[in-house]
Amino acid sequence: MVTTVYKCRALHEKEQRLKGRLTRNHFFLIAFVCSFSYYVLPGYIFPMLTSLSWICWIFPASVVAQQLGSGLHGLGIGAIGLDWSSISSYLGSPLASPWFATANIAVGFALVVYVITPFTYWLNIYRARTFPIFSDSLFTSLGQKYNIETIIDEHFHLDAEAYEREGPLYLSTFFAVYYGISFACLTATVVHVFLFHGKEIWLLSKSAFSEKKMDIHTKLMRRYKQVPEWWFTCILLVNISATIFTCQYFKDQLQLPWWGVLLACALALFFTLPVGVITATTNQTPALNVITEFIIGYIYPGYPVANILFKVYGYISMKQGITFLQDFKLGHYMKIPPRAMFMAQVIGTIVAALVHLGTAWWLMDTLP
Repeated sequence: MVTTVYKCRALHEKEQRLKGRLTRNHFFLIAFVCSFSYYVLPGYIFPMLTSLSWICWIFPASVVAQQLGSGLHGLGIGAIGLDWSSISSYLGSPLASPWFATANIAVGFALVVYVITPFTYWLNIYRARTFPIFSDSLFTSLGQKYNIETIIDEHFHLDAEAYEREGPLYLSTFFAVYYGISFACLTATVVHVFLFHGKEIWLLSKSAFSEKKMDIHTKLMRRYKQVPEWWFTCILLVNISATIFTCQYFKDQLQLPWWGVLLACALALFFTLPVGVITATTNQTPALNVITEFIIGYIYPGYPVANILFKVYGYISMKQGITFLQDFKLGHYMKIPPRAMFMAQVIGTIVAALVHLGTAWWLMDTLP
């Protein structure tokens, strides 16, 4: 958030240039041009710069060397990345994260990728060596890629008989470990916030209603008209009602019943606070994509489209809500009128939804 504030100040505040020095605006333009110019190399001309795996060059015929050294299909040991997107892929921007979060994620990353995954794979736990060590694909019991189309009927329902013929799905070692870590991450998020921030959240919640203490930012923002609470309530109720109506009207296509929409909204509401606290303190946002798939898959099996929709309403709603709060926090620090921020968010959301929907329909109608 601090980096965003500085960027906005650099772009919008007038600054007099001192002799022999650059203004923040000039520095931003130079950095932007250099960054754009360099990214042409790994992004278009020379994609190999994304991961230079020298171990694979030395042992091109060795499967073990490819598993260990490949930065794209293996563990990436010794691989060198000259592309910023690959350097910051597992963390986001390390320049915008606190040191303790960066160190914690780095240690966890090394533990999962360089200890747990190879240990599980080479000990052949659950026949791990039958499948690739690193892949997000699904496999048969023989290690071949699973053909999902064979177990889905023309109505996009799971064909139980076809599934029995094809056999169960299998995951790669890394993907299975990733799913396990995802469950542990959410549990740790809730427990951590409750133990370390529970008292603070309770006190701040009480002070928000009593309004006895206000920081300098809140005092300055009192000059503007606040957004009425009923604006948010109306938008929430209208969206939930429209979602339930859509799911009921297109029940055969969307497959998700009305109670699934309410359950997804409740799940998003429950996790918004703990995930928001973690996001605010570490710049990392735990995801709900795995837990939402698991919950609806267990409660309402055999409906893959319903599974996707439940993940959208349960996970993406929470993620967008936290992004909405981040924007309001930015506006709070930059002293932007709350109602202007609110209208910008609403209009931007409507435009983005229409553009995404139109693009999706266009792609489905034009691409084979």
